[in-house]
Amino acid sequence: MSVLPPVRKDRIIAQLPKFFNKGAALHTKDEFHPKVKTACQEQRTGTVGRFKISKVIVVGDLAVGKTCLINRFCKDVFDKNYKATIGVDFEMERFEVLGVPFSLQLWDTAGQERFKCIASTYYRGAQAVVIVFDLNDVASLQHTRQWLEDAMKENDPTSVLLFLVGTKKDLSSPAQYSLIEQDAVKLASEINAEYWAVSSLSGENVREFFFRVASLTFEANVLAELEKSGSRRIGEVVKINSNTSNLYATSKKKQPNCCQ
Repeated sequence: MSVLPPVRKDRIIAQLPKFFNKGAALHTKDEFHPKVKTACQEQRTGTVGRFKISKVIVVGDLAVGKTCLINRFCKDVFDKNYKATIGVDFEMERFEVLGVPFSLQLWDTAGQERFKCIASTYYRGAQAVVIVFDLNDVASLQHTRQWLEDAMKENDPTSVLLFLVGTKKDLSSPAQYSLIEQDAVKLASEINAEYWAVSSLSGENVREFFFRVASLTFEANVLAELEKSGSRRIGEVVKINSNTSNLYATSKKKQPNCCQ
């Protein structure tokens, strides 16, 4: 059995990261749920295998910056030479949350209409959906409802955390950003999503956003498992499974074979 190296020091989460906008946050608590903290402190959480993995799908229009967002966080790079994602790609990011190993599998889906039938097959089993739009393109914000609808066809809406992310913040003037932010926050509140604005070019808010995603998915998992195991003896190990409910509310690249 291969032994994984330790989690990078810059991927250790000891405190719940703060929300971006109080008007559109999944919850505004300053700390992890007390039950989650206690379970981790008492080592009553375990993992499937060595690491717990949660699936996060990233959807949105073509060229809104989905791949750049993921690459900025996972590889700390920004590639100006844009190449459209064909089908689906993914990255794995490992964390340590409250002392417990935890990983996010980030699925980068194609925004082109002709690849939708490929990408949609990978939507199923998502624990979080990140809907991306361009802060400088109002149409891309308007299209987010359709992307959400497509993603929810393959998932239970009650068990998925939603994030609405505006990209290319560096290209927006303060006045322009203020206007689209009002619409984005309103939409996020309506669909029960958490709103963030980021810049993959400068890195602004990217790390904070993904830490927030990792923390909230981890918290939801542990709470759900604690509820399921409520009748167990205190001190018994609780395993964190991949398909859990939110108590607060493959291959590297696939080539298209059905969408020409």
